[in-house]
Amino acid sequence: MEEEERHVTDAMDTSSLLESFSKYVSLGKDATTALQSKVIHRIVKKRQFILQRGDVCKHYSFVVEGCFRMYYADMNGKEHNVKFAIEGEWIADIGSFHSLKPSEFDIEAIETSSIFQISQDDLIELYVQHPKFDRHFRVEIENEFIELQKRVLQSIGSTAMERYIDFVECHPKLLNRISNVQIASYLGMTPEFLSKIRKGMLG
Repeated sequence: MEEEERHVTDAMDTSSLLESFSKYVSLGKDATTALQSKVIHRIVKKRQFILQRGDVCKHYSFVVEGCFRMYYADMNGKEHNVKFAIEGEWIADIGSFHSLKPSEFDIEAIETSSIFQISQDDLIELYVQHPKFDRHFRVEIENEFIELQKRVLQSIGSTAMERYIDFVECHPKLLNRISNVQIASYLGMTPEFLSKIRKGMLG
């Protein structure tokens, strides 16, 4: 995995990163400085990985620019997308990150992307020094759990059409950035069936 990596400098724009925290907490000057001292900036090329199955997820990654997918490959090699992340969103295998156990997932750049990353050790240090960060990431994890519950319920009680409509409504910025194959994988259907649904919606 070849990536450009560097520590954050005063000249580097961290506004989108700081804005993401402002959704749940208000960072003061000291907390902002502490955060900027911990994060690493990376440029990840299209189709490169920031996590591969069998490795421990060592970072939370915040997307400044670009698009990622997290997916699971089954025994037959079929890929099942479980999450997408675009600008302003975080992505990680939360289970692997907190347990330090090997991940079952891959996280791949769909586009050449710019990200900020923070390691577990640095994040724990921020939790201790500035409890606001603990609050922020607790809410992030809660939101992931809510989304997971929603997807489980959809898989049990929603039609394929309903799942696609919900995806369109919840992820409008993704529609022109990922292929039908990627969307179909996320929704648990074949690309051919997804095409039939879209054609039916267009009349």
